[in-house]
Amino acid sequence: MRSLLCAGCRVSQNQVGQNFTFVLTDIDSKQRFGFCRLTSGCKVCICLLSYLPWFEIYYKLLNTLADYLTKRQENDLSDMLETLHALAVPKPNTPVNLSVGEYKCMNSNDLYFSPHQRNLTEYFVAVDVNNMLQLYASMLHERRIIITSSKLSTLTACVHGSAAMLYPMHWQHIYIPVLPPHLLDYCCAPMPYLIGVHLSLLERVKSRSLEDVVILNVDTNTLESPIDDLHNLPSDVVSNLKSKLKKQSTATGSGVARAFLRSQAALFGSYRDALRYKPGEPITFCEESFVAHRSSTMRNFLEMAVNLQLFKQFIDGRLAKLNAGRGFTDVFEEEITEGGFCGSEWHFSVWRWKKKWKK
Repeated sequence: MRSLLCAGCRVSQNQVGQNFTFVLTDIDSKQRFGFCRLTSGCKVCICLLSYLPWFEIYYKLLNTLADYLTKRQENDLSDMLETLHALAVPKPNTPVNLSVGEYKCMNSNDLYFSPHQRNLTEYFVAVDVNNMLQLYASMLHERRIIITSSKLSTLTACVHGSAAMLYPMHWQHIYIPVLPPHLLDYCCAPMPYLIGVHLSLLERVKSRSLEDVVILNVDTNTLESPIDDLHNLPSDVVSNLKSKLKKQSTATGSGVARAFLRSQAALFGSYRDALRYKPGEPITFCEESFVAHRSSTMRNFLEMAVNLQLFKQFIDGRLAKLNAGRGFTDVFEEEITEGGFCGSEWHFSVWRWKKKWKK
C-alpha cells in the first residue's frame, strides 16, 4: 500500500478527495478489491478491502469515513467500521441499513447495467467512441494494454470500465488498475496484460523499450497501437456498435454497457448452435461448428477467438453449469435470444433433459 501512496502523492493538491481502486489477485485468479480514498493533501489514504466489486456502495462509505476524519469524529468513524466488519454478506437486491443511510446490495447484472455505473460513465466521458472501439478490439485480441492518466480516480475507472466492455467474459491475464512504481517491470511481461499507469510514471515505462503495446492516454484522448485490431472485427458489428455509442448520453453508463453487450452477443451468441449432446455423455462444445457457416469476416474473427483465454473460460463456465444441471438465464442469454444471434433454443431443452436424466 505504501508504494501505491507514492504514486498518489504525485497528484496535485487541487485534486484531493479522489476515489480509486487497486486489485489483488490470488493464485486461483480470485480478485480482492481495494477501495481507496485519498484525502486532503494526500497525507491519508483510507482503504476498504472486499471481494465484492460494489464501487458505488464502497465509494459512498469512503466519502462518509473521510468526512468523519475531517470533522474529527473518531467515535462515529470507529462505530461505523465496527458495524461494517461485523456485518454478514447480504443477499443481492436486499437493503442494508447503516447509521449513515440505506444501501442496496447488487447482483451481477446491476454491476454492469446500473444507470449509476460510474466506471463506464467516466470512461465514456473521458474517451471518444473511436478510441473505445480500438481498445475494445485490442482487448478481444488479448493484447498488452496500458491505460494512463494523471488522476488516479479517472485512471482506475477507465481500467475497470474497459474490462466491463467484455461482459459476460472476463479479462484472464494480468490485471492491475494502478501499478505501483516498484512494479513497473510488469509492463515488460511477455504475456497479455491490462495495466493502469499513473502519467508521472509513463516515461519510465516507455524507456523500457516496450514492443507491441497498446497505450491509451486518457488525459489527451489518444491511443497508440502497433496493430489495427479493429480491422479484424466484422464491419457490421463495428458499425452497429459505433452507431449505438454515439447515441448514448454521457450521463449514464447503462446505455454504454448495453451497447457492448449487444456487440458481444453478435460476436459470440452463436456458441449455442455449437453445443453437442449425446444421452449419457457430457454436453460439449464443437469449435468447428462454431466457426462454420458464417460470413468470411466473421469466420476469420471466430477462428482467432476460439483460442482466446477469455472465450475458453466463458465456454468452460457455460458447460460446467449445463453439465451440473443448473442451467442459466442471464442478460447475455436474453440478448442472444432477442437479437436472433443463434439458430435455436435447443440447448436449453437439452439442459432440462439432462437434468431429468441425471435424477
